[in-house]
Amino acid sequence: MAIDGVKSYDGNTATQTYGKQNLGQDDFMKLLLEELSHQDPLNPMDSKEFTVQMTQFSTLEGINQMTKSMEGIDDINLNLQDLLAYQQSMQNATVTSMIGKTVKMDGSFSHLGETAAMNYDLPEDAETVRIIVRNSAGEGVYAEDLGPQTSGNNQYTWDGTIASGEKLPEGTYTFDIEARNASGQMVLADTHSSGYVTGVTYDKGLAYLILDNSTRVDVSDVKSINE
Repeated sequence: MAIDGVKSYDGNTATQTYGKQNLGQDDFMKLLLEELSHQDPLNPMDSKEFTVQMTQFSTLEGINQMTKSMEGIDDINLNLQDLLAYQQSMQNATVTSMIGKTVKMDGSFSHLGETAAMNYDLPEDAETVRIIVRNSAGEGVYAEDLGPQTSGNNQYTWDGTIASGEKLPEGTYTFDIEARNASGQMVLADTHSSGYVTGVTYDKGLAYLILDNSTRVDVSDVKSINE
C-alpha cells in the first residue's frame, strides 16, 4: 500500500564523507618530518622502522613519485635516501652536542683518576651493603662494608687506595654491590656508570661516544646527560 507524501529510501545511496579520506604524498611527508623533528634524541627512530614506514607508503603511492617539494623545504628531492640522510644528520647534530657533558648509563665501570665515583640504585632499604672493586682482569682489588643504606640512588667514592695502603694506578675499574635487607634477603642493586664525553666516533653508521677514560659507549645506552 502506497502512502502519499513518503518517498522510497535507498540506504546504499545515502552516504556522506567527513574530512579528508585519503592521505596524499604531501600529508604523509609532513607527518613523517614532524615525527622526525620531535623524536627523542636519546632514542631516535630506528632506521629499520623508518624504512618500513617508507616502504608501506611506496606500495600506495610509488616511491618514484616522492620527488615533490614540501612546504618549508626548498629544492630537496624527497626520496628515500634523502630522508634517511636527513634523519642521520639530525642524530649526528644531537650526538656532537653531548661533547663536554657528563653522561650516565647502565653499567658497572668507573674511571679512577684522583677518585672514582660508583653509582647504584637500591630498590629497598638495605641493612648491609658491601662494595667490591675489580681490576681490568676481573680480580677483586678492594672491598668495603658500607653499612645500612636507604633505597634509591647511592654513590660511593673510591680514592684508589687498597687495604695495604697502596694507591692503584689510574684506569678503569668495575664494581659489584652485595646488599641484604633486614631479613637477610639479597637486595639486587642496579649499577650505573658515568663519564665525561670527549669525542664522537662512527662505526658502520652507528654513533658512539668517547669518554674521558677512552671507553666507547653506544648512544642508545645513555640514560641521562648533565652539564
